[in-house]
Amino acid sequence: MLAIAAFAQAKAAAAELTLDVAAMSRVAAVDPRFQSYNIEMVEVTGGRFWKPYAAARPGAKPERFAARTPINLYDGRLRKLATALAPAYLRVSGTWANSTFFADSDAPPAAAPAGFKGVLTRQRWRDVIDFSHAVDAPIVMSFAISAGTRDAGRRWTSEQARQLLAFTKSTGGQIAAAEFMNEPDLPAIGGAPEHYDAAAYGRDFATFRAFMKDAAPDVTILGPGTIGTGADTKALFAVSAAGIDAVSYHHYGALSARCSGDRTAQQALSEQWLARTGKTLAFYRALRDRLAPDKPVWLTETAETACGGNRWAATFTDTFRYLDQLGRLAKAGVQVVMHNTLAASDYGLLDEQTHLPRPNYWAALLWRRLMGTTVLDAGVGEQPGLHVYAHCARDLPDGITLLVINNDRRTRRKLTLPAASQRYTLASEKPVGGNVQLNGSTLVLGPSDQMPALDGEPAPAGAIAFAPATITFLTVANAGNANCR
Repeated sequence: MLAIAAFAQAKAAAAELTLDVAAMSRVAAVDPRFQSYNIEMVEVTGGRFWKPYAAARPGAKPERFAARTPINLYDGRLRKLATALAPAYLRVSGTWANSTFFADSDAPPAAAPAGFKGVLTRQRWRDVIDFSHAVDAPIVMSFAISAGTRDAGRRWTSEQARQLLAFTKSTGGQIAAAEFMNEPDLPAIGGAPEHYDAAAYGRDFATFRAFMKDAAPDVTILGPGTIGTGADTKALFAVSAAGIDAVSYHHYGALSARCSGDRTAQQALSEQWLARTGKTLAFYRALRDRLAPDKPVWLTETAETACGGNRWAATFTDTFRYLDQLGRLAKAGVQVVMHNTLAASDYGLLDEQTHLPRPNYWAALLWRRLMGTTVLDAGVGEQPGLHVYAHCARDLPDGITLLVINNDRRTRRKLTLPAASQRYTLASEKPVGGNVQLNGSTLVLGPSDQMPALDGEPAPAGAIAFAPATITFLTVANAGNANCR
Protein backbone atom coordinates (compact mmCIF):
# COMPACT_ATOMS: atom_id res chain seq x y z
CA MET A 1 0.00 0.00 0.00
CA LEU A 2 2.85 2.39 0.82
CA ALA A 3 4.44 1.74 -2.58
CA ILE A 4 1.13 2.44 -4.33
CA ALA A 5 0.66 5.65 -2.39
CA ALA A 6 4.20 6.78 -3.16
CA PHE A 7 3.69 6.04 -6.86
CA ALA A 8 0.41 7.98 -6.91
CA GLN A 9 2.07 10.92 -5.19
CA ALA A 10 4.96 10.91 -7.64
CA LYS A 11 2.56 10.72 -10.57
CA ALA A 12 0.55 13.65 -9.24
CA ALA A 13 3.72 15.67 -8.71
CA ALA A 14 4.87 14.97 -12.24
CA ALA A 15 1.55 15.93 -13.80
CA GLU A 16 1.57 19.25 -15.60
CA LEU A 17 -1.16 21.68 -14.69
CA THR A 18 -2.27 24.21 -17.27
CA LEU A 19 -3.23 27.67 -16.08
CA ASP A 20 -5.71 29.80 -18.04
CA VAL A 21 -4.90 33.35 -16.96
CA ALA A 22 -7.70 34.87 -19.03
CA ALA A 23 -10.39 32.79 -17.35
CA MET A 24 -9.36 33.16 -13.70
CA SER A 25 -12.30 34.44 -11.66
CA ARG A 26 -12.18 37.23 -9.11
CA VAL A 27 -12.56 35.90 -5.56
CA ALA A 28 -11.59 38.84 -3.32
CA ALA A 29 -10.07 42.29 -3.06
CA VAL A 30 -7.68 43.34 -0.31
CA ASP A 31 -6.75 46.66 1.26
CA PRO A 32 -4.02 48.58 -0.63
CA ARG A 33 -2.10 48.38 2.66
CA PHE A 34 -2.68 44.62 2.88
CA GLN A 35 0.96 43.83 3.64
CA SER A 36 1.85 45.73 6.81
CA TYR A 37 4.04 45.41 9.90
CA ASN A 38 4.47 46.04 13.62
CA ILE A 39 6.94 48.09 15.60
CA GLU A 40 6.29 47.02 19.18
CA MET A 41 5.63 49.72 21.78
CA VAL A 42 8.60 48.44 23.78
CA GLU A 43 10.81 49.18 20.77
CA VAL A 44 9.62 52.79 20.85
CA THR A 45 10.09 53.26 24.59
CA GLY A 46 13.03 50.95 25.16
CA GLY A 47 12.79 48.03 27.58
CA ARG A 48 13.15 44.28 27.68
CA PHE A 49 12.17 42.43 24.51
CA TRP A 50 12.78 39.00 23.00
CA LYS A 51 16.55 38.42 22.95
CA PRO A 52 17.95 37.47 19.51
CA TYR A 53 19.61 34.05 19.49
CA ALA A 54 22.81 35.53 18.04
CA ALA A 55 23.20 37.55 21.24
CA ALA A 56 23.10 34.48 23.48
CA ARG A 57 26.17 32.70 24.82
CA PRO A 58 27.24 29.75 22.60
CA GLY A 59 25.59 26.56 23.76
CA ALA A 60 23.46 28.32 26.37
CA LYS A 61 19.73 27.80 26.70
CA PRO A 62 17.89 30.56 24.80
CA GLU A 63 17.24 33.52 27.06
CA ARG A 64 13.85 35.14 26.79
CA PHE A 65 14.53 38.82 27.21
CA ALA A 66 17.26 41.39 26.78
CA ALA A 67 17.31 45.12 27.48
CA ARG A 68 17.16 47.28 24.38
CA THR A 69 17.35 50.98 23.76
CA PRO A 70 14.60 52.73 21.78
CA ILE A 71 14.65 52.09 18.05
CA ASN A 72 16.11 54.92 15.98
CA LEU A 73 13.20 55.79 13.73
CA TYR A 74 15.32 58.36 11.90
CA ASP A 75 17.83 55.76 10.71
CA GLY A 76 18.21 56.30 6.95
CA ARG A 77 18.35 52.61 6.03
CA LEU A 78 15.31 51.77 8.14
CA ARG A 79 13.29 54.54 6.55
CA LYS A 80 14.39 53.69 3.03
CA LEU A 81 13.52 50.02 3.37
CA ALA A 82 10.19 50.72 5.08
CA THR A 83 9.27 53.26 2.39
CA ALA A 84 9.86 50.60 -0.27
CA LEU A 85 7.03 48.57 1.30
CA ALA A 86 4.57 51.48 1.17
CA PRO A 87 1.69 51.85 1.32
CA ALA A 88 1.35 49.97 4.60
CA TYR A 89 0.01 50.29 8.12
CA LEU A 90 2.35 50.67 11.08
CA ARG A 91 1.00 48.94 14.17
CA VAL A 92 2.47 50.15 17.46
CA SER A 93 1.13 47.84 20.14
CA GLY A 94 2.08 44.50 21.70
CA THR A 95 1.85 43.16 25.22
CA TRP A 96 4.03 45.97 26.58
CA ALA A 97 1.61 48.62 25.29
CA ASN A 98 -1.01 47.43 27.77
CA SER A 99 0.97 48.91 30.67
CA THR A 100 2.80 51.86 29.06
CA PHE A 101 2.22 55.28 30.64
CA PHE A 102 1.98 58.26 28.29
CA ALA A 103 3.93 61.07 29.92
CA ASP A 104 2.39 64.15 28.40
CA SER A 105 5.79 65.84 28.47
CA ASP A 106 9.15 65.60 26.73
CA ALA A 107 11.02 64.71 29.92
CA PRO A 108 10.13 61.26 31.29
CA PRO A 109 9.39 60.75 34.98
CA ALA A 110 12.12 59.11 37.04
CA ALA A 111 10.07 55.91 37.00
CA ALA A 112 6.76 54.68 35.64
CA PRO A 113 3.87 55.69 37.90
CA ALA A 114 2.15 53.07 40.00
CA GLY A 115 0.10 50.72 37.85
CA PHE A 116 2.37 51.06 34.79
CA LYS A 117 5.57 49.35 33.66
CA GLY A 118 6.88 51.56 30.83
CA VAL A 119 6.88 55.21 29.83
CA LEU A 120 6.16 56.80 26.45
CA THR A 121 7.24 60.44 26.16
CA ARG A 122 5.98 63.04 23.73
CA GLN A 123 9.29 62.93 21.88
CA ARG A 124 9.18 59.17 21.36
CA TRP A 125 5.63 59.44 20.03
CA ARG A 126 6.64 62.34 17.78
CA ASP A 127 9.30 60.01 16.38
CA VAL A 128 6.60 57.45 15.57
CA ILE A 129 4.40 60.06 13.91
CA ASP A 130 7.29 61.41 11.84
CA PHE A 131 8.28 57.90 10.76
CA SER A 132 4.66 57.11 9.89
CA HIS A 133 4.48 60.11 7.57
CA ALA A 134 7.90 59.49 6.04
CA VAL A 135 7.18 55.86 5.07
CA ASP A 136 3.46 56.23 4.17
CA ALA A 137 2.24 53.99 6.99
CA PRO A 138 -0.68 55.35 9.06
CA ILE A 139 -0.64 54.17 12.67
CA VAL A 140 -2.66 51.31 14.15
CA MET A 141 -2.46 51.13 17.93
CA SER A 142 -3.90 49.94 21.22
CA PHE A 143 -4.05 51.62 24.62
CA ALA A 144 -2.87 51.09 28.16
CA ILE A 145 -5.34 49.09 30.27
CA SER A 146 -3.25 48.26 33.36
CA ALA A 147 -4.00 49.21 36.97
CA GLY A 148 -2.83 52.79 36.47
CA THR A 149 -5.70 53.46 34.05
CA ARG A 150 -8.44 52.23 36.40
CA ASP A 151 -10.73 53.74 39.01
CA ALA A 152 -11.48 52.37 42.46
CA GLY A 153 -13.91 49.88 40.96
CA ARG A 154 -11.21 48.57 38.59
CA ARG A 155 -13.07 50.04 35.63
CA TRP A 156 -11.01 51.37 32.72
CA THR A 157 -10.86 55.14 32.40
CA SER A 158 -10.00 57.03 29.23
CA GLU A 159 -7.77 59.82 30.57
CA GLN A 160 -4.49 58.30 29.35
CA ALA A 161 -5.98 57.48 25.95
CA ARG A 162 -7.47 60.97 25.69
CA GLN A 163 -4.10 62.62 26.34
CA LEU A 164 -2.35 60.42 23.78
CA LEU A 165 -4.97 61.02 21.09
CA ALA A 166 -5.02 64.77 21.74
CA PHE A 167 -1.24 64.98 21.44
CA THR A 168 -1.30 62.86 18.28
CA LYS A 169 -3.83 65.20 16.69
CA SER A 170 -1.89 68.31 17.70
CA THR A 171 1.27 66.88 16.12
CA GLY A 172 -0.41 65.92 12.84
CA GLY A 173 -0.40 62.18 13.43
CA GLN A 174 -2.81 59.86 11.68
CA ILE A 175 -4.36 57.02 13.64
CA ALA A 176 -6.04 54.76 11.10
CA ALA A 177 -7.33 52.08 13.45
CA ALA A 178 -7.19 51.04 17.09
CA GLU A 179 -7.73 48.01 19.27
CA PHE A 180 -8.78 48.54 22.88
CA MET A 181 -5.98 46.35 24.26
CA ASN A 182 -3.49 43.77 23.06
CA GLU A 183 -4.66 40.14 23.39
CA PRO A 184 -7.41 40.35 26.04
CA ASP A 185 -7.48 36.55 26.17
CA LEU A 186 -4.08 36.70 27.92
CA PRO A 187 -5.09 39.18 30.66
CA ALA A 188 -2.53 38.18 33.29
CA ILE A 189 0.37 38.49 30.84
CA GLY A 190 -1.08 41.70 29.48
CA GLY A 191 -1.37 43.56 32.78
CA ALA A 192 -5.15 43.42 33.22
CA PRO A 193 -6.61 43.25 36.75
CA GLU A 194 -6.68 39.90 38.52
CA HIS A 195 -9.63 37.71 37.54
CA TYR A 196 -10.30 39.86 34.47
CA ASP A 197 -13.02 38.09 32.49
CA ALA A 198 -15.27 38.57 29.47
CA ALA A 199 -17.84 40.52 31.46
CA ALA A 200 -15.22 43.01 32.65
CA TYR A 201 -13.78 43.25 29.16
CA GLY A 202 -17.23 43.86 27.67
CA ARG A 203 -17.86 46.66 30.15
CA ASP A 204 -14.47 48.27 29.43
CA PHE A 205 -14.83 47.84 25.68
CA ALA A 206 -18.17 49.66 25.74
CA THR A 207 -16.48 52.55 27.57
CA PHE A 208 -13.65 52.50 25.05
CA ARG A 209 -15.97 52.54 22.05
CA ALA A 210 -18.03 55.44 23.38
CA PHE A 211 -14.83 57.34 24.10
CA MET A 212 -13.40 56.71 20.62
CA LYS A 213 -16.59 57.70 18.83
CA ASP A 214 -16.45 61.00 20.69
CA ALA A 215 -12.69 61.70 20.61
CA ALA A 216 -11.69 60.10 17.28
CA PRO A 217 -14.76 59.18 15.25
CA ASP A 218 -12.79 58.54 12.05
CA VAL A 219 -10.62 55.84 13.61
CA THR A 220 -11.56 52.26 12.67
CA ILE A 221 -12.27 50.24 15.81
CA LEU A 222 -10.73 46.77 15.67
CA GLY A 223 -11.46 43.87 17.98
CA PRO A 224 -11.13 41.72 19.84
CA GLY A 225 -7.40 41.41 18.99
CA THR A 226 -7.20 37.98 20.56
CA ILE A 227 -4.72 35.19 19.87
CA GLY A 228 -6.55 32.08 21.08
CA THR A 229 -9.16 29.76 19.60
CA GLY A 230 -10.92 28.61 22.75
CA ALA A 231 -13.96 29.36 24.85
CA ASP A 232 -12.44 32.50 26.39
CA THR A 233 -11.87 33.97 22.96
CA LYS A 234 -15.44 33.23 21.91
CA ALA A 235 -16.73 34.99 25.02
CA LEU A 236 -14.53 38.05 24.41
CA PHE A 237 -15.64 38.21 20.80
CA ALA A 238 -19.29 38.02 21.79
CA VAL A 239 -19.16 40.96 24.21
CA SER A 240 -17.34 43.27 21.78
CA ALA A 241 -18.71 42.25 18.37
CA ALA A 242 -21.44 44.90 18.26
CA GLY A 243 -18.90 47.68 18.75
CA ILE A 244 -16.23 46.84 16.20
CA ASP A 245 -15.77 48.16 12.68
CA ALA A 246 -13.50 45.26 11.70
CA VAL A 247 -12.53 41.93 13.23
CA SER A 248 -8.91 41.69 14.38
CA TYR A 249 -7.04 38.63 15.57
CA HIS A 250 -3.49 37.35 16.03
CA HIS A 251 -1.90 34.13 14.80
CA TYR A 252 1.28 32.30 15.67
CA GLY A 253 1.48 28.66 14.65
CA ALA A 254 3.51 27.75 17.74
CA LEU A 255 5.86 29.04 20.43
CA SER A 256 9.54 29.62 19.68
CA ALA A 257 12.37 27.84 21.47
CA ARG A 258 12.61 30.78 23.92
CA CYS A 259 9.22 29.81 25.28
CA SER A 260 9.93 26.04 25.18
CA GLY A 261 8.54 25.47 21.70
CA ASP A 262 9.67 22.30 19.93
CA ARG A 263 9.43 23.25 16.25
CA THR A 264 12.28 22.22 13.94
CA ALA A 265 13.46 23.76 10.68
CA GLN A 266 12.61 20.50 8.93
CA GLN A 267 8.92 21.08 9.72
CA ALA A 268 8.92 24.63 8.34
CA LEU A 269 7.92 23.63 4.79
CA SER A 270 5.38 20.97 5.75
CA GLU A 271 1.76 21.13 4.63
CA GLN A 272 0.59 20.84 8.21
CA TRP A 273 2.61 23.90 9.22
CA LEU A 274 1.54 26.06 6.29
CA ALA A 275 -2.11 25.14 6.85
CA ARG A 276 -2.21 26.43 10.43
CA THR A 277 -2.90 30.03 9.45
CA GLY A 278 -6.01 28.90 7.54
CA LYS A 279 -7.32 26.94 10.52
CA THR A 280 -7.03 29.96 12.78
CA LEU A 281 -8.77 32.14 10.21
CA ALA A 282 -11.60 29.61 9.93
CA PHE A 283 -12.20 29.93 13.67
CA TYR A 284 -12.41 33.72 13.58
CA ARG A 285 -14.37 33.84 10.35
CA ALA A 286 -17.00 31.56 11.83
CA LEU A 287 -17.33 33.91 14.81
CA ARG A 288 -17.45 36.89 12.46
CA ASP A 289 -20.20 35.35 10.35
CA ARG A 290 -22.29 34.67 13.45
CA LEU A 291 -21.61 37.75 15.59
CA ALA A 292 -20.39 40.50 13.24
CA PRO A 293 -21.60 39.58 9.75
CA ASP A 294 -19.95 41.28 6.79
CA LYS A 295 -17.31 43.00 8.92
CA PRO A 296 -13.83 42.95 7.30
CA VAL A 297 -11.10 40.84 8.89
CA TRP A 298 -7.59 42.04 9.82
CA LEU A 299 -4.74 39.87 11.07
CA THR A 300 -2.95 42.45 13.20
CA GLU A 301 -0.05 40.34 14.49
CA THR A 302 1.64 37.27 13.05
CA ALA A 303 5.08 35.75 12.50
CA GLU A 304 6.93 32.44 12.33
CA THR A 305 6.40 31.66 16.02
CA ALA A 306 5.55 33.65 19.15
CA CYS A 307 8.23 34.93 21.56
CA GLY A 308 10.50 36.43 18.91
CA GLY A 309 10.60 33.55 16.43
CA ASN A 310 12.94 30.59 16.05
CA ARG A 311 16.48 30.80 14.68
CA TRP A 312 15.32 30.10 11.13
CA ALA A 313 12.71 32.88 11.25
CA ALA A 314 15.53 35.10 9.97
CA THR A 315 16.28 32.78 7.04
CA PHE A 316 14.76 31.75 3.71
CA THR A 317 13.26 28.71 5.41
CA ASP A 318 10.52 30.94 6.85
CA THR A 319 9.84 32.71 3.55
CA PHE A 320 7.64 29.79 2.47
CA ARG A 321 5.34 30.44 5.44
CA TYR A 322 5.51 34.20 4.97
CA LEU A 323 4.42 34.23 1.33
CA ASP A 324 2.05 31.27 1.57
CA GLN A 325 0.29 32.99 4.46
CA LEU A 326 -0.16 36.17 2.41
CA GLY A 327 -1.47 34.15 -0.53
CA ARG A 328 -3.90 32.08 1.54
CA LEU A 329 -5.29 34.98 3.52
CA ALA A 330 -5.67 37.29 0.53
CA LYS A 331 -7.59 34.58 -1.30
CA ALA A 332 -9.82 34.22 1.77
CA GLY A 333 -10.54 37.96 1.77
CA VAL A 334 -8.53 39.01 4.83
CA GLN A 335 -7.98 42.73 4.34
CA VAL A 336 -4.72 43.38 6.20
CA VAL A 337 -1.86 41.18 7.45
CA MET A 338 0.62 42.77 9.89
CA HIS A 339 3.94 41.01 10.29
CA ASN A 340 5.63 41.10 13.67
CA THR A 341 8.08 42.81 13.48
CA LEU A 342 9.70 45.26 11.08
CA ALA A 343 13.08 45.16 12.84
CA ALA A 344 13.19 43.41 16.22
CA SER A 345 14.31 39.95 17.36
CA ASP A 346 14.61 36.96 15.02
CA TYR A 347 11.26 37.33 13.27
CA GLY A 348 11.96 40.90 12.10
CA LEU A 349 11.97 41.61 8.38
CA LEU A 350 15.18 43.53 9.03
CA ASP A 351 18.10 42.74 11.32
CA GLU A 352 17.66 44.38 14.72
CA GLN A 353 21.16 45.89 14.87
CA THR A 354 22.08 46.63 11.25
CA HIS A 355 18.61 46.98 9.68
CA LEU A 356 19.91 44.93 6.77
CA PRO A 357 17.21 42.99 4.87
CA ARG A 358 16.48 39.39 5.68
CA PRO A 359 14.96 36.96 3.14
CA ASN A 360 11.40 37.76 4.24
CA TYR A 361 12.02 41.43 3.50
CA TRP A 362 12.98 40.67 -0.10
CA ALA A 363 9.88 38.48 -0.37
CA ALA A 364 7.76 41.32 1.01
CA LEU A 365 9.27 43.73 -1.49
CA LEU A 366 8.52 41.44 -4.43
CA TRP A 367 4.95 40.98 -3.21
CA ARG A 368 4.59 44.75 -2.92
CA ARG A 369 5.89 45.35 -6.45
CA LEU A 370 4.11 42.51 -8.23
CA MET A 371 0.85 41.54 -6.47
CA GLY A 372 -2.12 43.85 -6.85
CA THR A 373 -5.23 44.14 -4.68
CA THR A 374 -7.62 42.11 -6.86
CA VAL A 375 -7.37 38.43 -5.95
CA LEU A 376 -8.11 35.69 -8.47
CA ASP A 377 -8.69 31.95 -8.34
CA ALA A 378 -5.66 30.37 -10.01
CA GLY A 379 -7.73 27.25 -10.72
CA VAL A 380 -5.27 24.90 -9.01
CA GLY A 381 -6.86 22.60 -6.48
CA GLU A 382 -5.23 21.03 -3.44
CA GLN A 383 -1.72 20.03 -4.50
CA PRO A 384 0.51 18.90 -1.60
CA GLY A 385 3.89 20.50 -2.08
CA LEU A 386 2.66 23.04 -4.64
CA HIS A 387 0.73 26.21 -3.88
CA VAL A 388 -0.39 28.64 -6.58
CA TYR A 389 -1.95 32.05 -5.95
CA ALA A 390 -3.02 34.68 -8.48
CA HIS A 391 -3.63 38.44 -8.32
CA CYS A 392 -4.09 41.14 -10.87
CA ALA A 393 -0.61 42.58 -11.33
CA ARG A 394 0.40 45.70 -9.45
CA ASP A 395 0.47 48.83 -11.65
CA LEU A 396 0.15 46.77 -14.84
CA PRO A 397 -3.33 47.04 -16.40
CA ASP A 398 -4.45 43.73 -17.92
CA GLY A 399 -1.55 41.97 -16.19
CA ILE A 400 -1.69 38.99 -13.82
CA THR A 401 0.93 37.86 -11.31
CA LEU A 402 1.12 34.26 -10.12
CA LEU A 403 2.85 33.17 -6.93
CA VAL A 404 4.06 29.57 -7.23
CA ILE A 405 5.44 27.95 -4.08
CA ASN A 406 7.15 24.57 -4.37
CA ASN A 407 7.53 23.63 -0.73
CA ASP A 408 8.54 20.08 -1.62
CA ARG A 409 12.24 19.75 -0.77
CA ARG A 410 12.89 16.95 -3.29
CA THR A 411 10.42 17.09 -6.16
CA ARG A 412 10.60 19.29 -9.23
CA ARG A 413 7.17 20.60 -10.26
CA LYS A 414 5.80 21.86 -13.58
CA LEU A 415 3.04 24.16 -14.73
CA THR A 416 1.99 25.02 -18.27
CA LEU A 417 1.36 28.68 -18.93
CA PRO A 418 0.07 29.42 -22.45
CA ALA A 419 1.54 32.93 -22.35
CA ALA A 420 4.98 34.46 -21.98
CA SER A 421 5.84 35.84 -18.55
CA GLN A 422 8.51 37.49 -16.46
CA ARG A 423 9.93 35.07 -13.90
CA TYR A 424 11.23 35.93 -10.41
CA THR A 425 12.49 32.82 -8.58
CA LEU A 426 13.65 32.97 -4.96
CA ALA A 427 15.94 30.23 -3.68
CA SER A 428 18.75 29.62 -1.19
CA GLU A 429 21.82 27.42 -1.46
CA LYS A 430 21.61 26.27 2.17
CA PRO A 431 18.77 24.28 3.80
CA VAL A 432 18.42 27.03 6.41
CA GLY A 433 19.93 29.79 4.34
CA GLY A 434 20.42 33.29 5.64
CA ASN A 435 20.78 34.70 2.14
CA VAL A 436 18.28 34.52 -0.68
CA GLN A 437 18.87 34.58 -4.41
CA LEU A 438 16.66 36.03 -7.12
CA ASN A 439 17.11 34.17 -10.40
CA GLY A 440 20.50 32.99 -9.17
CA SER A 441 21.86 36.34 -7.88
CA THR A 442 22.17 36.94 -4.15
CA LEU A 443 20.05 39.85 -2.96
CA VAL A 444 22.05 42.47 -1.04
CA LEU A 445 21.99 46.22 -0.74
CA GLY A 446 24.52 48.05 -2.88
CA PRO A 447 26.71 51.05 -2.02
CA SER A 448 24.82 53.74 -0.09
CA ASP A 449 22.06 51.17 0.46
CA GLN A 450 21.14 51.09 -3.20
CA MET A 451 18.40 48.59 -3.93
CA PRO A 452 19.21 45.72 -6.31
CA ALA A 453 17.29 45.76 -9.58
CA LEU A 454 14.88 42.88 -8.75
CA ASP A 455 14.44 42.24 -12.46
CA GLY A 456 12.57 39.26 -13.82
CA GLU A 457 13.76 36.90 -16.54
CA PRO A 458 11.73 36.15 -19.68
CA ALA A 459 9.89 32.83 -19.54
CA PRO A 460 8.37 31.70 -22.86
CA ALA A 461 4.88 30.23 -23.08
CA GLY A 462 4.68 26.54 -22.34
CA ALA A 463 5.84 24.27 -19.55
CA ILE A 464 7.67 25.95 -16.68
CA ALA A 465 9.68 23.93 -14.17
CA PHE A 466 10.02 24.83 -10.50
CA ALA A 467 12.96 23.41 -8.59
CA PRO A 468 12.44 21.91 -5.13
CA ALA A 469 12.18 24.39 -2.25
CA THR A 470 11.78 27.47 -4.44
CA ILE A 471 9.31 30.34 -4.67
CA THR A 472 8.47 31.96 -7.98
CA PHE A 473 6.48 34.99 -9.08
CA LEU A 474 5.34 34.99 -12.72
CA THR A 475 3.95 38.18 -14.24
CA VAL A 476 1.92 37.91 -17.43
CA ALA A 477 1.33 41.15 -19.29
CA ASN A 478 -1.80 41.47 -21.45
CA ALA A 479 -3.39 38.46 -19.78
CA GLY A 480 -6.79 39.20 -21.28
CA ASN A 481 -8.61 38.82 -17.96
CA ALA A 482 -11.54 41.21 -17.69
CA ASN A 483 -11.10 41.44 -13.91
CA CYS A 484 -7.73 43.13 -14.33
CA ARG A 485 -8.54 45.94 -16.76
